[in-house]
Amino acid sequence: MSTHENGNGNGNAALFKQGAAASGAGRGSTYALFQPPPVDAVAVEERVAALGKRSIKKAAKVAGLKLAIRMMDLTTLEGKDTAGKVRQMCQKALRPLDSDGTLGPCAAICVYPNHVATAREALRGSEVKVASVATAFPSGQSPLAVKIDDTRRAVEFGADEIDMVIDRGAMLVGDYAKVFDEIAATKEACGAAHLKVILETGELGAYDVVRKASELAIAAGADFIKTSTGKIQPAATPAVTLVMLEAIRDHFYATGRKIGMKPAGGVRTAKQSLQYLVIVKETLGDAWLTPDLFRFGASALLNDVLMQLEKERTGSYQAAEDFSKD
Repeated sequence: MSTHENGNGNGNAALFKQGAAASGAGRGSTYALFQPPPVDAVAVEERVAALGKRSIKKAAKVAGLKLAIRMMDLTTLEGKDTAGKVRQMCQKALRPLDSDGTLGPCAAICVYPNHVATAREALRGSEVKVASVATAFPSGQSPLAVKIDDTRRAVEFGADEIDMVIDRGAMLVGDYAKVFDEIAATKEACGAAHLKVILETGELGAYDVVRKASELAIAAGADFIKTSTGKIQPAATPAVTLVMLEAIRDHFYATGRKIGMKPAGGVRTAKQSLQYLVIVKETLGDAWLTPDLFRFGASALLNDVLMQLEKERTGSYQAAEDFSKD
């Protein structure tokens, strides 16, 4: 089911690239031609409401929760972060539940650049990726040269993935050239590292703007598009996620290129994680039900999923205090 009115918004990568290369015209003039299909807000919200009522039980529920663990980016992005805290988080990513070695590992851990080397060492020899925020996270309000240097240093320290933030001010005033060029420059600075582009959808507001930012980020070279920094509310919502997934779907239909998706901030419960997985399956199919193409930005989510799995295993809930706080 499509929740935008007409067409699929494809073919825009060429338009963006043409605009980025154009000279002599005012900034953003070519980009003004870019008009993704308007989003039907009522249809989006009705669709996610219907999908949210799907009942997943027993073996399917357990399988879904185990998959959700493997899709998690455990995250700590606080001024009080220490090397010890990062090492502890890495150990939890490697073995989410000490009593059950079959769970996990998580997909990645996400830290500030200063802690990338610590995480890299703690995860040595494992499949868990090290992600780092960059580009003046969370505001994005620094000159491009500073953002590029931030990205390059994170990669030099050993980051496998870079989570960048777009300039929401530029996006909201229609300076799409600036947003596109910064994403493209950051992608180049990433080298072999994957780029996740954070839209901060809570600041973008309307679904139409979220759709436009999604397509712009994809055209500029994003490997993943991500809802939020987790620093403002609202962060990830099912409706915003659906809008972004539809942009990914339409791009895939047009080009065959698969783009990943990461809802971050606000996904706190096992029930919510299953609802998101249903939305992914119904919008993009089973091919996206993999950590390579879908992630959860998780800080509070993991323990609730572990509690639900223990409840399914034993028939009773354990206390929250029985699980480590990371």
